[in-house]
Amino acid sequence: MIVGIASGKGGTGKTTVATNLALSLNGKVQLLDCDVEEPNAHLFLKPKFHGSESVGIPIPQVDEKLCTFCGKCGEICQYGAILAVKKKVLVFPELCHGCGGCSLVCPEAAISEVMREIGTVEKGVVRGVDFVHGRLHVGEPMAPPLIRAVKEKTNNQGTVIIDAPPGTSCPVIESIKGSGYVILVTEPTPFGLYDLTLAVDMVKALSIPSGVIINKADIGDRGVDQFCQRENLPVLLRIPLERRIAEAYSRGEMMVDIYPEYKEKFRSVISEVKRLIGE
Repeated sequence: MIVGIASGKGGTGKTTVATNLALSLNGKVQLLDCDVEEPNAHLFLKPKFHGSESVGIPIPQVDEKLCTFCGKCGEICQYGAILAVKKKVLVFPELCHGCGGCSLVCPEAAISEVMREIGTVEKGVVRGVDFVHGRLHVGEPMAPPLIRAVKEKTNNQGTVIIDAPPGTSCPVIESIKGSGYVILVTEPTPFGLYDLTLAVDMVKALSIPSGVIINKADIGDRGVDQFCQRENLPVLLRIPLERRIAEAYSRGEMMVDIYPEYKEKFRSVISEVKRLIGE
């Protein structure tokens, strides 16, 4: 079972839920941190890393001895990553999406592809949990290729938890795509409600069933609860705003270590998810 942990905005406690959930479950568990632009699950789990590999995307390399500067490569590129100007072909690697279209349409076979590294994937283990995350190089504009590389490490046995980036943009969609269920972490504030509505629209468009965990549940107003009732979204867990939890978080400590009773609560979340999806 693959469970995505997402949120419409940052700072709702998404990583807190994902990491504590991973440590609470019995059996084979894997946690994929797909927030490759700013991975932070490892700061809390502190895994022992045992493997790393480079990830890149193919970008065009032009042999100007063969090129006739016809401009067909620039015509097919939807991202402005390659352009023929008089007797010169300009390539902008940061704009390239690695689709290979330019090399396919080149009538002179003047375009080959070379790999450009955009980040790394690291694997580790902690307390019996298999851990994988990606680190996107600073300044790289495209996270999805690295997210796909992280998800290629998915173990099809046991429970897989995916810690998605915040928001509802392409990296989030790439992260949760293929999940059997998505848990949306929110907070009961107007900002939390607004971004939750965006996240719900996203998972609906992907046809993925979802439920909600409300963090800092004893602040704010009733707007999130009323929205969940209207949308028939199950509230899987409520986590109160407690100073001790916040202090533990600031020290990089786990909630389930401070409050062991939360292990059973997180296990109940997965049990309810399995019931809802009929597993």
